[in-house]
Amino acid sequence: MLSSAHRMRRSTDFGAAVRGGRRAGRSTLVAHLAVVSDPSTPADAPALAGFVVSKAVGPAVVRTAVKRRLRHLVRARLDRLPPGSLLVVRALPPAATADSAALGADLDSALRKLLR
Repeated sequence: MLSSAHRMRRSTDFGAAVRGGRRAGRSTLVAHLAVVSDPSTPADAPALAGFVVSKAVGPAVVRTAVKRRLRHLVRARLDRLPPGSLLVVRALPPAATADSAALGADLDSALRKLLR
């Protein structure tokens, strides 16, 4: 699971990442990353991650399984993100049938692009 300190909960944070951040799309997901450049943000502020899995991905059981797999994959990659950054991972319909290795490869590829 993703720790409570790293979960994105406020809609303003989701909006900031999606509207104001960079975007990298892959076959199973789209990642949005906003790096907070506010000088008042402490250097040890945790990176926050949020997930969007729409009904287009599948029924509730499938959406929940996709969210769980994405949370597990992002948790292992949080140390790559700058402090205070906001990451939103939006699952696309092919994520429902993709295995964890394919999701992980797409997530790695998207993060490499976003962190350049």
